Amino acid sequence: MRFSLLATAALAAPVMGEVYFKEQFNDEGWKDRWTVSTKWKSKSEMGEWKLTAGEWYGDEKDTGIKTSTDARFYGLSAAMSKPFNSSEKKDLVIQYSVKNEQKLDCGGAYIKLLGGGSSFDSAKFGGDTPYSVMFGPDICGSSNKRTHVIMRYKPKNENVRISKDIPCEGDVHSHLYTLVIRPDNTFEVFIDNESVRSGIIGWEFNMLPPREIKDPNVSSKPDDWVDQIKIEDPNHKKPEGYDDIPAEIPDPEAAKPDDWDDEEDGEWEPPMVDNPDWKPWKPKMIPNPDYKGPWEHPMIANPEYAPDDKLYAVCDEGCTHVGFELWQVKSGTLFDDIIVTDSLEEAQKFAEETFFKKKDGERAAYDEKEKKEEEARKAASADEDDDDDEDDEDIFGDEF
Repeated sequence: MRFSLLATAALAAPVMGEVYFKEQFNDEGWKDRWTVSTKWKSKSEMGEWKLTAGEWYGDEKDTGIKTSTDARFYGLSAAMSKPFNSSEKKDLVIQYSVKNEQKLDCGGAYIKLLGGGSSFDSAKFGGDTPYSVMFGPDICGSSNKRTHVIMRYKPKNENVRISKDIPCEGDVHSHLYTLVIRPDNTFEVFIDNESVRSGIIGWEFNMLPPREIKDPNVSSKPDDWVDQIKIEDPNHKKPEGYDDIPAEIPDPEAAKPDDWDDEEDGEWEPPMVDNPDWKPWKPKMIPNPDYKGPWEHPMIANPEYAPDDKLYAVCDEGCTHVGFELWQVKSGTLFDDIIVTDSLEEAQKFAEETFFKKKDGERAAYDEKEKKEEEARKAASADEDDDDDEDDEDIFGDEF
């Protein structure tokens, strides 16, 4: 089921969220709204953005921007229609769609939320530009696939990434990524409108010092600490005479070879074999009555820990721009349907009008494309077989 009860109820009521940025890339005017990072890297290092509906689509008029040059950097940013400021204690919702038509194997497809206002230098926007939020898929190899959630924490002057990775989609279809940061210091991530991770920011991001630390007055495990789970049963004794039984005996069936010369070869000794009367013995193990369990270093409250009720405030000085700052080995990622709002319901409503409206048609177009390509492959293979048969007839025709 795609929607939560909250979302379903919200869609039935008027949506009152405020929209700070919205982009659908359905016209050539997008170039006037967005600025390419011309001063970030040299022109030869930068890839070109292309306006397109993609190689397959549900509606050819529904376009997005696509990376089009392999092994290039991509930088692009746009001003929001109005700043979002965390001081207003509203939810921050960032949502956009990603379609990796090339089945991205190494490269980013994330979006950034940035501050700076009128002083933001769009032409120089790049990897070193400070940002407030970085969100979205990043893939490099089969084992390194994650949905980034990185938030700026001003007191530490650091970008803090979520501690436990969130998986991302790795296929060639469009997927919708949504991040919600709430003023109660919680967050939630949705992919295709299904919640994939939620939690408390202070627990999922290492922004604060740990609540507890190891007691510095305890250096090591006490000498009398018993952590041996089992001991030998003192009442379990070896059978009488056990130590007198050898594990090996001379082979009773062995005989000295006829050509053995004691003077030259030395005294002959029969080879040794396992003694059938000897059996390995181990003492029976019983629970240790003095066992105390594994020792754990005692913890105490961390005197440097202090709660912060503003971990959510990534835009405390105002977020004014959105941007893409990427490196892709193989191009072909299409971005579309971006919205920044203070309402998850507003974002979900926008998703219904855009992403979910075209999703099924796009899948059907892809399936049809795959079907035609498979038919073409089979036809080409059949033609090759016919050519091989004709070559055989040319070679052997006169002989038979």
